[in-house]
Amino acid sequence: MAKQNKPTDTKSGASCDTRICSVGGEALMEGIMMRCPSGYAQVVRTPEGTLSIETKRQPQFGAGNKFLEFPFVRGTVRLADSLIVGTKALFNSAEISVSDNDPNYKPSKFDLWIEKHLGDKAMGVIMTISLILSLVLSVGLFFVLPQLIVTGINAIPGVDLPQIANSAIEGVVRILIFLGYLALISSMKDIRRVFMYHGAEHKTIHCYEHYDELTVDNVRRYSKHHPRCGTAFLFVVMVISILIHALIPNLGNVFLNVLMRIATLPIIAGIAYEFNRFAGKHDNKIVRILRAPGLLMQRFTTREPDDGMIEVAIVALSEALKLDEMPDYSAKEPAVPAASDDEAPEGAAEPDNAADDTSCADATDATDNADNADENAETTERA
Repeated sequence: MAKQNKPTDTKSGASCDTRICSVGGEALMEGIMMRCPSGYAQVVRTPEGTLSIETKRQPQFGAGNKFLEFPFVRGTVRLADSLIVGTKALFNSAEISVSDNDPNYKPSKFDLWIEKHLGDKAMGVIMTISLILSLVLSVGLFFVLPQLIVTGINAIPGVDLPQIANSAIEGVVRILIFLGYLALISSMKDIRRVFMYHGAEHKTIHCYEHYDELTVDNVRRYSKHHPRCGTAFLFVVMVISILIHALIPNLGNVFLNVLMRIATLPIIAGIAYEFNRFAGKHDNKIVRILRAPGLLMQRFTTREPDDGMIEVAIVALSEALKLDEMPDYSAKEPAVPAASDDEAPEGAAEPDNAADDTSCADATDATDNADNADENAETTERA
């Protein structure tokens, strides 16, 4: 993709150096999915070294529904939709990246049994089972276990902690479990490669947001950390959950407390989504401090990619942009200088084809179409 001309701030005469595009990404097995408001592009490198490219026009669930796009409601809808689409893409990439033509591929007895008894339905069944197991494991690790620890502490003679202290302990335990989980899986070879693709995805989006031509050399210069990453979103969810749970009285039963916490997830996700959306579009000291922990956690989930991974990311982004005829829906945001590898660039400029009388610094003047499309930018990759 050729380098695009930067729009000019008519108030100051300066060029707009950055923008926020409404494309979100997800790292896959040997590939990347880039998703825009109109659909997604999935690019996976096959064992033969070629690129398998799949594009599909598929608007995000709830698009056009005013209630589902309402602030604090849209966060839960976006999260559920991205989980479903992302999980399908992840399984699909696993099938492509390890094909029957790969000399090192040897199907297990379980794989052969599944293929024999389920045939074409195998992928759907496996995905459903995996989702159920993942949900059960997540509830057990992030809800039941922290509650059991807090209950155990309060069972100590003479200890009767206030609800806010219980919520804080529960939240800290949840964060420690999450960090331990990331540290554990990052030692796995396949997951390390996924994290490298994660880094390639971030770098490529940064390159596009800075109006640079999408080449391997240009992309490599940019940060592998991004303020709109799903890792940052999950961290915000855990922090906000501490505040929300502090308002919920202890029901005297571990499982009732767990059910109550699960019931509040839509509220927490909605607040976290709005925070991430705001933080990704504004640049000031308070916002930088608030989003710093999320960026720091990306040190666990991103790695420096090789040139082949960057090539995959460039193709995926280019194909996604074709679907939505970018940059028509880029957000109008303040421009800031390019960031180093340790700090992702912040803020954004208006699109190339924006009206001449619009200022780069005018963050509230975006059209309804641009504003709605930008909401997809927070779709996080899940490794």
